[in-house]
Amino acid sequence: MSDVIEYKCPSCNASMVFDSKSQHMKCPYCDTEMTVEEFQRTQKSEDTQTTGKSISNDNWYSMSTGQWQNDELNGMRVYSCQSCGSEIVAEETTGATTCPFCNNKITMKGQFSGDLKPDYIIPFKLDKKAAKENYYKHLKGKKYLPKVFKKENHVDEIKGVYIPFWLFDVDADAQITYEAEKVHSHTSGDTEYTTREIYSVYREGSLSFDHVPADGSRKMDDTLMEAIEPYNFQEAVPFQQAYLAGYLADRYDVNVDERIDRARDRIRVCTERAFRKTVRGYNGGASVKDSNVQIHNASYWYAMYPVWLLNTTWHGQKFTFAMNGQTGKMVGDLPIDKSKFWKSVGIRTFLIWGVLYGLKCLFLM
Repeated sequence: MSDVIEYKCPSCNASMVFDSKSQHMKCPYCDTEMTVEEFQRTQKSEDTQTTGKSISNDNWYSMSTGQWQNDELNGMRVYSCQSCGSEIVAEETTGATTCPFCNNKITMKGQFSGDLKPDYIIPFKLDKKAAKENYYKHLKGKKYLPKVFKKENHVDEIKGVYIPFWLFDVDADAQITYEAEKVHSHTSGDTEYTTREIYSVYREGSLSFDHVPADGSRKMDDTLMEAIEPYNFQEAVPFQQAYLAGYLADRYDVNVDERIDRARDRIRVCTERAFRKTVRGYNGGASVKDSNVQIHNASYWYAMYPVWLLNTTWHGQKFTFAMNGQTGKMVGDLPIDKSKFWKSVGIRTFLIWGVLYGLKCLFLM
């Protein structure tokens, strides 16, 4: 069985958790509180970081602790809770969880150490209460929403999860041609004339990008993770496992090589948008006609970012809501309960016809 790391309170031996409000480790039983650094000193020292290395021949350089060598079998792993002795079956990428039998907060040993150790982590800034409040704000005004989305016992299932991200630092040189349009209209007599002039506008320049994120989890929808951005990297701190206490966490299962192309696409799109803002004076708009964005001085980091997640299944369809655990930005699609909608339409139609019939009778009298 694989070993686990527990976060025991030095005063009462209960499970310590990371408190997002105080940004300290806190015992929910005896209220013992200490900084993460103080708590880490009471634990066994973590593996030290190693120097980065270059990858492939693509000019990407690792500022991270190294690459994960995937020498483990696919599937599940079994862990033993040191508090109650129960067996915990988890996916092989699970890095932090809670024992379902005794509620003990644990981290799987080896999932975030050595070559797997992240460089940075943005600790949770918003707690579960704030996540639930933001979720209800997201639902506000949606009168055709199915009831299951508003049930308290369901909303209480929202989970705080640290998601693995690859962060890319690059310099970009770009040569972009835009097709821009000027539109002129004038009236002569009863006829209106419109003239469209097409221009080719060339822009060239350089931009630098820092910490462009791309999630490293196959479980997470890329569009959803990008929708809750941005994160403020200024609040990132060097990774320590104690920050995981009380939350779920997965190590990455999408390696950096698989994320380089996505990072390139995001950098290209951002560069095209930035240069497009300099194409002024064309009231018909401007679109990219030709684009050449070259990347150099590229490096990457491995980090953990905080996300609150809630999954709901309705009529066989899965709906996922995600909230940025640092800023509170909430996203997620909402369905319409068609029975509620048509019932509302029917009532309104009945009332309208009732009013019209009453007016008709009054008029005939």
